[in-house]
Order: sequence, then C-alpha cells, then structure tokens
Amino acid sequence: MMKDAMYIPTYQDMLDAHDRILPHIRRTPVRTSDYLNELTGAQLFFKCENFQEPGAFKVRGAANAVFGLDEAQAARGVATHSSGNHASCLSYAAMRRGIPCNVVMPRTAPQAKKDTVRRYGGVITECEPSTSSREETFAKVQAATGGDFVHPYNDPRVIAGQGTCSREFMEQTDGLDMVVAPIGGGGMISGTCLTLATLAPETRVIAAEPEQADDAYRSFKAGHIIADDAPKTIADGLLVPLKDLTWHFVSNHVSEIYTASDAEIVDAMKLIWKHLRVVMEPSSAVPLATILKNKDAFAGKRVGIIITGGNVDLDTLPWI
Repeated sequence: MMKDAMYIPTYQDMLDAHDRILPHIRRTPVRTSDYLNELTGAQLFFKCENFQEPGAFKVRGAANAVFGLDEAQAARGVATHSSGNHASCLSYAAMRRGIPCNVVMPRTAPQAKKDTVRRYGGVITECEPSTSSREETFAKVQAATGGDFVHPYNDPRVIAGQGTCSREFMEQTDGLDMVVAPIGGGGMISGTCLTLATLAPETRVIAAEPEQADDAYRSFKAGHIIADDAPKTIADGLLVPLKDLTWHFVSNHVSEIYTASDAEIVDAMKLIWKHLRVVMEPSSAVPLATILKNKDAFAGKRVGIIITGGNVDLDTLPWI
C-alpha cells in the first residue's frame, strides 16, 4: 500500500491489513448490558478494544504499518507523536518486530500511558500540550532518528488497520443499524467508514466528540476542517484535529456527529464501569454519553459502540 497521505485506502487494503496483523492483535469480545439497553431504549453492543494487549484499538493500525515495512526501513525503526494510545501501540508493534520506536508525547499525557510506552521499549520525547508543539518537536526527533513516520491517524496504513475492528464487529453481531465511535483526529471513524461503506452500506456511522474539543463537529457543520490548537477536555485521547485523509472519510461517510460535556462523559464512564464491568478511559465513554443525550436518535436501533481504550491512571480517576 502507498503511504502518501492523499492515497485513499481501499476495502482490499483493510482485508490485507487484517491478514497481516492477525498474529499481533486480539479478536476482542463484544459485551451487552440489559440495564444500559433499558436506560437508552436501544440495543447496545460494546466492542471492547480496551482488551487489546496495549489497551487500545490503535494496535491495529500500528501493527499494519510496522509489519508492512520493508527490511531496510524497519532497521531504522518508526517514529510518531501521540497523546498516548498510538504511542503505546506503535511501541508494542515495534517491540514485536524488534525495531526501534521514538515517540513525542505531551508532558501532560497520563502517566499510565507513558509507563506503557516505556514498558514496550518506546523512547519518549516530551512536548507542550498543543498541536503546534507536538509537530515541531516531532520534526526534530524524526530528523535525528530517521524512523518511518507512522502518523497516529492521517496515514492510509493506520486507517486500513483500524478498519479491521468493524469487520470483526459486524461478524460478531450479525449486523448493526449504527456504529458509534469517539472522534479526535478521526482514525477509528475513518477505518469504520472504510469498512462499512463496502461491507454494510446501510449501517450509519456516528461520531461522538467532547463539547470542549468539538472541532470535528464544527468542521462537519461548516464543510471544511476547523482545527483547534490546544483544546482541554477530560477525554485526553480526543485532543487532535482532523487532517486531509480523515476529513475525506468524515465528510463523505459520517452521518452525524454528537457532542457531550465532560460531566456527561464522566457519568457515562461510571455507568460502563458499573454495569458493563470493564475498565475504560474517558475518551471511550463519549459515545454512550452522546447516546444518553440524544436517545430519540438511537431508540429501537441496534447500535454498536467501540470502546476504544482502557489506559487510565487509577490514582487520578475523574470522579476522585
């Protein structure tokens, strides 16, 4: 597969990615909750990507990129910038291939995510918590290391890898009316669109976003990318803006974007911890928060929700 940012990955790229990454990922389970179904008026199916070994769906895209490298490039390793989960997952994939991984992370990233990166052998360079600082710092790191840049989301290899999640999801549920996933930069949403546009075109793709970092929502309504440099929300995995490749999928295939406040996100997170009994991070609670806020849009539907990650600092949970 080409890695130029303007190459639009195809359904076949997703199928190839799934074959490539199968030895390195888990086919994560789908959970349901009678209580949450009753609460929302919908039939909810939760795809638990927090059960991946590095704790997040991003291992799919990362593994596809890492194991798709030729030997010469692999010897120079990989590099990226990330608020946490992509850094962890790329480090994990690089460790499995035995190659170096350098990552730039905001100094404010959760300690749990930094610890995970280091556990998998990733080398961290910290930056200020803004998109501009992240990209400036990364340019220096990549120039020094020569690692292949695996963008957290604006990379066709990554999007094709993320699309494998929805392929499994549809097989595990015998079809869905809607799939809802969090949106930050749009990697998971783009992969979801990529897969469902061919596999289940009747299934609507819905994005869920924090109100305090709602640049994707505003972009969707305006018809062009609006990028915030340093938004602040409890959903730390959703702080980055859309890019050209993910905007292609969002603008062409997403049916709607809903938002929720930080307080609503925390409430939804508590509900999932209590009634689904799985550990997940604030970013992963945004879909349920938006469903609870817009019940009429989901009532009576079979709704898939992707729990994107479970890497949290247990000593600094948002309700403590």
